[in-house]
Amino acid sequence: MKMVQLLPRSTPENQGISSQSIERFIRSIQEKELELHSFMLVRRGHVVAESWWKPYDADKPHILFSLSKSFTSTAIGLLVQEGRITLEDRVIDFFPEYTPEDPSPNLSAMTIRDLLIMGTGHAEEPAMQSDIWVADFLKQAVEHEPGTHFVYNSAATYMLSAILQKVTGITLLDYLQPRLFEPLGIYGATWESCPQGINTGGWGLKLKTEDIAKFGQLYLQKGVWEGQRLIPEAWIEEATSKQISNGPADSSSDWTEGYGYQFWMCRHGAYRGDGAFGQFCVVFPEQDAVIAITSGLGDMQAVLNEIWEHLQPAMGSDALPVDTGAEASLTRMLQELKLDPPIEEAVSPIEKDVSGIVYDLEENEEKLRSFSVRFEEDGAVMELEGEHSINLVVCGRNEWKSGTTKLMMTADNEYAASMTWKDDRTLKLTIRLTETPFYSTTECSFGEEGIHLAYWMNQSFEGKVVREIKGKVKA
Repeated sequence: MKMVQLLPRSTPENQGISSQSIERFIRSIQEKELELHSFMLVRRGHVVAESWWKPYDADKPHILFSLSKSFTSTAIGLLVQEGRITLEDRVIDFFPEYTPEDPSPNLSAMTIRDLLIMGTGHAEEPAMQSDIWVADFLKQAVEHEPGTHFVYNSAATYMLSAILQKVTGITLLDYLQPRLFEPLGIYGATWESCPQGINTGGWGLKLKTEDIAKFGQLYLQKGVWEGQRLIPEAWIEEATSKQISNGPADSSSDWTEGYGYQFWMCRHGAYRGDGAFGQFCVVFPEQDAVIAITSGLGDMQAVLNEIWEHLQPAMGSDALPVDTGAEASLTRMLQELKLDPPIEEAVSPIEKDVSGIVYDLEENEEKLRSFSVRFEEDGAVMELEGEHSINLVVCGRNEWKSGTTKLMMTADNEYAASMTWKDDRTLKLTIRLTETPFYSTTECSFGEEGIHLAYWMNQSFEGKVVREIKGKVKA
């Protein structure tokens, strides 16, 4: 049986940070309604504060989005150490079968290092439109000299994964398992793949919060874990140093401090890997600390600002006097954190009348065919028929109920769902996909002969988009 290795635990005061400063951070996060799903603070190698906002929990992995990139960069560093590639190797040399017949000078000059620093020379990120993403990337015009122009480019990170698989014959995830994940005691990692079976590299990795913290701690320790060197120290120094400018420095932003090898430089001497909607691994070399966060944020800078205000300046060099009252207060707060379901004030008088009725849905983008909801004393069961499957979601009344569903995703995801009546004729369903930053809200308005569904996601790359579908009682 594989033993999951946990980081050692300690009190904040023993590691030179006050419990009160952490409590102020959490309180400010709550007051500003910044939706965190998990938080872990590691100081001097010890976890001094950790929390999961229920219904999220420590055992669930969370989609990392672009925080995945820092793991891809690490794999490239290991491949360099093994002597199987160099950073000056040209990208096109790995894929002659997909390289245009007459490649431009800029495409010809593009190297692995250019992929790492987001300095490919593209004016905009290449779109992956076919089943062969490598070919799509190499077809894109390269307007600038590689290495001179920063454009955030997840496709470039995918190319790093593709190069690694071409060289090794195995996926990025399989390559990292014995070299990184197993030594750190990280098990159960998954990574999305392209249509050709290449891990996406720039996104798609799923890990638990403590796994993120271990990764940051490994970097903080310059690549050594329990006496064993896993990553070359020289690689870590390069990867976490500014390699390319990503805009004029702005004292109010952590996105213009420079970019390394798939790591962002931060203000206050820190660096980080991060992913969309607030997935963070922030490393503080000067303070000997790591912060791991998963969330469903719209404003990622806001959480970093809270870290700079409440946590970073509170990390002292010496242990602090024991403060049992403050420690107990913080522990209580961390244990009680939760994201409440909507609370129902009264049961609708039409609940029994509409329970179990099946509605045929008009043509829609999601190719949903029918909808029904069956009410029970402690909640409801929503049944949604799609093109290829039927999704059942159990919703609690004034509480979360959990299960797994393919709803909104291509693979099974764990969910927590609740129901409440917004008014006498409008049912509100909230479904949190608890391994992701996302939750959906659906308002179901019941009429005499039909139903009107309005639904939206809490976060989206497109902003808030409300979609609507009408339906009629099934004949």
